[in-house]
Amino acid sequence: MERFAGKKWKDVEENYKKELLENAICRDCRVGSPLLNGEGMVAFAETLAVMGSVCDGVIKVDGEAVLYNPCIGNNGEPISQKELDAMFEEYKMGLEDNFEDQIYQFERNCKNSPHVVLLGAGASVATIPNGDKNGKKISAMKGFIDKLGMRPVISSINIQTTSDNLEDIYMEMYERNDCELQRIQLEDAIEKYFCEFELPDTPTIYDYLLLSLTKKDLVATFNWDPLLVEAYTRCTRITNNLPQMAFLHGNVAIATCEKDMVLGSPYARCSRCGEMLKKVPLLYPIKEKNYNLNPYISMSWIQLEQYLQIAYRLTIFGYSAPKSDQAAIDMLKQAWGAVEDRNLEEIEIIDIRPEEDVIKSWEDFIHTHHYSVFDNFFDSALGKFPRRTCELLFDNTQMNRWIHGNRGFKRGMSFEELEVYLKDLLQNENEGKEILNDPYV
Repeated sequence: MERFAGKKWKDVEENYKKELLENAICRDCRVGSPLLNGEGMVAFAETLAVMGSVCDGVIKVDGEAVLYNPCIGNNGEPISQKELDAMFEEYKMGLEDNFEDQIYQFERNCKNSPHVVLLGAGASVATIPNGDKNGKKISAMKGFIDKLGMRPVISSINIQTTSDNLEDIYMEMYERNDCELQRIQLEDAIEKYFCEFELPDTPTIYDYLLLSLTKKDLVATFNWDPLLVEAYTRCTRITNNLPQMAFLHGNVAIATCEKDMVLGSPYARCSRCGEMLKKVPLLYPIKEKNYNLNPYISMSWIQLEQYLQIAYRLTIFGYSAPKSDQAAIDMLKQAWGAVEDRNLEEIEIIDIRPEEDVIKSWEDFIHTHHYSVFDNFFDSALGKFPRRTCELLFDNTQMNRWIHGNRGFKRGMSFEELEVYLKDLLQNENEGKEILNDPYV
């Protein structure tokens, strides 16, 4: 990496630029946490960085920006990787000399680590259990064909599968050359069906969910419906300190400018170039999905991977890991890493299936007893310890502090009650402290 230090970005060969950017992370210059938007330090390695910016997860570096080694020694000269490794060994030898500072840094790092929430269809079902604003209910994949009114079309092509599940039916249509017209009709019906959903006027699970997290956290969803986007829009009336969002299979409520990687709503224009935004395509249930076909979807998976690697909490809400998502599960496993290395992290699963079935689905992610299973949102850490889920986990497991589990969100709260409840938490967040107050211990 030393050979790049001192060079301007424009003078680096294109093949090396691509190689450097593959594993680059744009970090906040103050706390070092990953950024999705804004200016910061683009770190390529411990001994190579450049000042740049990131917009919706896409890193940009000005051609005149100079690459440099951020590791500077006492003499003011850059430290080589060899010297850095030697210093680290020396640091480990002297751990006992600065024990209190280490404890503080450890606490700060854990509490400022992300809480990643992975959403499946069950989360949207829980959000509008009695139907949307107009009484329309989210349908499960089983029986979905009839819900779309597509049974006559499907019957006309003599589908071989006996399954009533959309995933099985669509996969067969995708693999058959004689079903292309009917498959396109089905895709159009699916998109129209989901575009019609509207949230009720009162708070829903998605409103609670978004307000239970902060901008250091990530909500990644497989769902096509617009409910999460609608909830995000109205939650900004209470606070802008809301989690990042990633739409792993596309979404009917989002569009993007592929040139400038600006994300917005369909029919809007790019805030940079003025061109109309293009809809992000929906990824349909086939075994071999191409996650790199669309730039936004590819970026969303990279974003999820980066957040999972440093997550302190992982919540899986209403996602059953269907067989058509095997590629997605493999990518999640790779990002999460070996379970024996996640001995501090905690996984919680919100699912209405029997607990033994749920654990079997996610056993490759669980370290021994570091998991909880709930059949509803309000019993989870998100519902019981909103906006301080990682703080609470550290205080409870590392500091052995008792939990007050009755201070969280309550069913049936109005938006006015939510705003009152969140007032002190939001005020504390605006104070700019490295470690936030934890009112749940």
